[in-house]
Amino acid sequence: ETMPDPSSLVGMDAAAARLADAAERGEAVAIFGDYDVDGATASALLATFLQAAGLDPRIRIPDRLIEGYGPNAAAIEEIAAQGAHLLVTVDCGTTSHQVLEDAMARGLDVVVADHHQADEVLPEVTALVNPNRLDDLSGQGHLAAVGVVFLLVVAVNRELRRRGFWSAVRPEPDLRDLLDLVALGTVADVVPLKGLNRAFVLRGLEVMRRRQRVGLTALVDAANLDGPPTPYHLGFLLGPRINAGGRIGDAGLGARLLTTSDTIEAGKIAADLGRLNAERQAMELAMLAEAEAEVTAELVGGAEAHAIVTSSPSWHPGVLGLIAARLKERHERPAFAIAFDRGQLGTGSGRSIPGVDLGRAVRRAVADGLLIKGGGHAMAAGITIDKAALAAFRSYLDAALGEEIAAARRDRALKIDAALSAGALVPRLIDQIETAGPFGAGNPQPVLALPAHRIAFADVVGQGHVRAQLQAGDGASIGAIAFRAAGQPLGDALLSRRGEALHLAGSAVMERWQGTERVRFRISDAALPNG
Repeated sequence: ETMPDPSSLVGMDAAAARLADAAERGEAVAIFGDYDVDGATASALLATFLQAAGLDPRIRIPDRLIEGYGPNAAAIEEIAAQGAHLLVTVDCGTTSHQVLEDAMARGLDVVVADHHQADEVLPEVTALVNPNRLDDLSGQGHLAAVGVVFLLVVAVNRELRRRGFWSAVRPEPDLRDLLDLVALGTVADVVPLKGLNRAFVLRGLEVMRRRQRVGLTALVDAANLDGPPTPYHLGFLLGPRINAGGRIGDAGLGARLLTTSDTIEAGKIAADLGRLNAERQAMELAMLAEAEAEVTAELVGGAEAHAIVTSSPSWHPGVLGLIAARLKERHERPAFAIAFDRGQLGTGSGRSIPGVDLGRAVRRAVADGLLIKGGGHAMAAGITIDKAALAAFRSYLDAALGEEIAAARRDRALKIDAALSAGALVPRLIDQIETAGPFGAGNPQPVLALPAHRIAFADVVGQGHVRAQLQAGDGASIGAIAFRAAGQPLGDALLSRRGEALHLAGSAVMERWQGTERVRFRISDAALPNG
């Protein structure tokens, strides 16, 4: 396999030695995570391993709205008061200089396991493992936090073995059993599925199929998954349920679900997360409709608005990132969604398109005094803004990003990997394509074109999806679906051209339903024949 030596990551040996000491001494350990899927899976993975080593670690996930991202002073105080000697931050901590240095001053040892972008100066802690440290040359910067924590666990396990810690009474755990958590966090955090990540996801899906983890099994069953789990299921059905806790409910639910061994508790948490996720979906639809109305007014208002900035006093801050992502997809330009509180203070989330560095623009806006707080990376950013500065921020984005956006929109073309006919889409071909998977970020699903296929049938199903039957010239036909296309140009084209031919692009997937298998085409774009 492509498993690197964990010691190739800077700081890993010091981190492993400190955690091995904790296991030998039976110390109280606190794990501080992030409120998303990567944070929940990374926290659960470390906790599960430390339990196998005889410890009883406590997991602390911050509240997204009240505490915000990363360790905070009040949480550190609480962790110290509970008697912990060692604090491990996962999926956060790299930029938390003050808070972590205060924790060290209080006598807590601190180990950071993270993957976020790092500054040149790092917090002074016991050990900091992050493949995106500027002095780390391991080449593992594409790992999600859960992948970094898995390497940490491998290193601690190896160190304990070297010290003769494992015995007949306390057998060494099989670390491969933890790969289901690694797969879920890796897919949900949308890191590129290449190298080690690809191996993690392939092996992790095999582990998940064995249904050994009570919490994941409950989650799979609550989501009514039919057939073996795939990367698509992890990203679109399981991930959003765990995320719903952090967005609009109790942020600790996901980590609790993934660490419990009690079937009844697991069923209850999985049902709670399912309910929260349905609530999040309803909230998202209402917020999106409101945002779209504002955007339509903005785009019709004459000037070609380069970046979209929408805001409302009634929006839920936990769902802003999803709204920004939808607006970015629909309008193919960077988008911000901002929620203002009664005191005119706004929390916002931004999403960008390839070729436009949003994080850089936000950091510059903070330096220029337009934003109270802000940060992020090329494709996503978070901001805190005063309502009075909204118009200035909008025009700043247009001035700073206008050229980049225009260039990115000019270059947007859908690259096709192969053209074929409906009759060629048989299970054997799909199985062959799947061997190049798992597909996801960094390893996209091949884009197939069905040239001049007739729309034999089309209607709207579910939450605005368009279902169609596509027919080739030789009469062969295939069922197809265009997700969230109703009311969009793609959906309008399919519905208004029944009986006529279109060139269609998308991907072919195998659908398994109640024991039967059939190939379906997922439509992502369409074009009129002859121009």
